[in-house]
Amino acid sequence: MPDLIWRAMTPEDLDDVSAVAAVGFPDHFEDRACFANRLSLHPQGCRVLAGETGLAGYIVAYPWRRGAIPPLNSRIDAIPDDADVIYLHDLALLPATRGAGHARTAIEALSNEAAAAGWPAVALVAVNAAEAFWTRHGFVTDPDPDLRTKLATYGPDARYMVRAL
Repeated sequence: MPDLIWRAMTPEDLDDVSAVAAVGFPDHFEDRACFANRLSLHPQGCRVLAGETGLAGYIVAYPWRRGAIPPLNSRIDAIPDDADVIYLHDLALLPATRGAGHARTAIEALSNEAAAAGWPAVALVAVNAAEAFWTRHGFVTDPDPDLRTKLATYGPDARYMVRAL
């Protein structure tokens, strides 16, 4: 998929975002309304990887509280006033686009923007045995045992990870 660029997500992208999510996270279903909710709350943290042939990936991030993990496929009413990290909710790429550096570009852009805005860290939940991937991008697993209960709905391999900025 040549000529792909990261651009701002729009409401018109949500069907395609849902389709990419279904491929990237088949065991962690989140519906279109979940993505629409995040886009409405923090549009500056929502981008898509797109080109002439369509959408090939997306990233969704927003301010949140460290150690707090939104349940899968949930709606949130507002960004917390006491948010203290940027939460990387999702990063997904279609298989044909993986390995070309698009994930690194999105992660670095998000991290640079978060640091410039004064956020101390980016946090995420790694699923699908992706801990090594996120480690390569500067994230470390938070060993707090209290997080295990919060991670239960994400599967046995889920890890809460943080990248200090």
